[in-house]
Order: sequence, then structure tokens, then C-alpha cells
Amino acid sequence: MDTSRDGAHHLMSSSATPISLNGSAPRCGHLDELGPVTPRSGGCPACQAAGDTWTRLRVCLNCGWVACSDDSPQQHGRAHYQETDHPLVGALEPESTWRWCYVHQRQV
Repeated sequence: MDTSRDGAHHLMSSSATPISLNGSAPRCGHLDELGPVTPRSGGCPACQAAGDTWTRLRVCLNCGWVACSDDSPQQHGRAHYQETDHPLVGALEPESTWRWCYVHQRQV
């Protein structure tokens, strides 16, 4: 465990990237920009067009675009972020509360 200058305690991952404990990381301000979105599809259109498969699906929380996750071979969700600067994605499953901020590179 490491204590940073801001006094927050962090675990160091194997890649030496700090992992914040118990929500001690600063709040992601991108969450304030969110409104309701409707997923535009039930699958990754780019993967479907190419006949590829995906591991998980993510929905852009800014515009509703659905794309494959970073652990899928083509990583179309990340490509959408790089093209649009839409920073937040969530799991497509309706019961999930998982969300990721590409800017902060962490769950929010």
C-alpha cells in the first residue's frame, strides 16, 4: 500500500498503476454530463458486419452506441471513444451497474 500526497491510500497493481481503495479516487466529473440513453442495437454492428464475435458488449452512456468491450478482439467500444471523445460506457446488460470512464481509465 502506498500513501499519496493527497493522503489517499492506494494498492499497487502488478503494472504499478494505483488502485484506489473504497472510492477514495476523486469523483469522475463525466458522470454529471449523463442523461438517459437508449441502446441503439443489441450487438456490436461492426463485429456483426465483419462476422466477428465479442466477449462483452458496452453501451456509450453519452449517445447509446453499442460496441464490443476492450476484452473483445476488435475493441470497437474503445474505438468509439477515440473517434467521439464520449468518455463513459456501461455494460449492456440492464441489471448491471458497471460503468467505465476511458479518460480516467477506471470504473465509476
